Order: sequence, then structure tokens, then C-alpha cells
Amino acid sequence: MSTPAPETPTGHHDLSIEKVSKRADDIEGKLPKLKKLVEHARVLLSLVKDYWRGSYREIPYWAISASALALLYVLNPADLFPDFIFGVGYLDDAAVIAFCLKLVEQDLEKYKQWLAAKSTAKGGNGQVIDV
Repeated sequence: MSTPAPETPTGHHDLSIEKVSKRADDIEGKLPKLKKLVEHARVLLSLVKDYWRGSYREIPYWAISASALALLYVLNPADLFPDFIFGVGYLDDAAVIAFCLKLVEQDLEKYKQWLAAKSTAKGGNGQVIDV
């Protein structure tokens, strides 16, 4: 038998907090996917920076442009759903990044291989964390 949710100062049960509490395992199961998206976005940012420096140019212009535009969209606080709107402010940013990652997936994989080769050439172990 479960215990009833504690009452808030107004005397009402806060059903949304109770629901989150009960579904904590489901929520924790989704967090690694979000973490993976952030890690992919970091690799995307690294790709754009290396392209700008001129150290990596083995990518079609449309792909580097799409990557830069997706990252600029994330930077813009006044996008489709402004970032200050709690709960939904970052959803559009995540969707844009996810779409871009899908679009440039093969080019991003080539970039990660280039990073691994570059690391090996500098005396590193050649490992690149797969994101």
C-alpha cells in the first residue's frame, strides 16, 4: 500500500511532483540519451571550430553550414521557444541539434576518425570518445 502524497501548504496534492517521483526510473532511463545529444553537440562545435581554423576541411560546405546554423540557433535566446520559458525553452534547440546531427551523421563520423588519427600522430593513444 502506497503512502499518500504529502499536502502542500495550500492543502492540495501536487500531482505533477508525485508523478515525477513515481516515474523516476523512466526519467533516469532517458537522461543518457540527453547526455549523448549534448556530447554530439560538443563534437559538432569542435568540427565547426576546426573548419574555421582551417585544420579540417574534409566536409561538404552544406554540411558545415548546417552545423554552424544549428549551433547559432542554440545560441539565439529568441528562437521559436525562447530559452527562458521553463520546460520548453530548450526543446526546440534539442530538436534542431538532433536534426542537424542526423543530417551530417556520416561527415561527423569521418571527423571523429580524423580526430583519432590526429591524436595518434601526436603520440596519443588514438582513442576518441564515441558520442
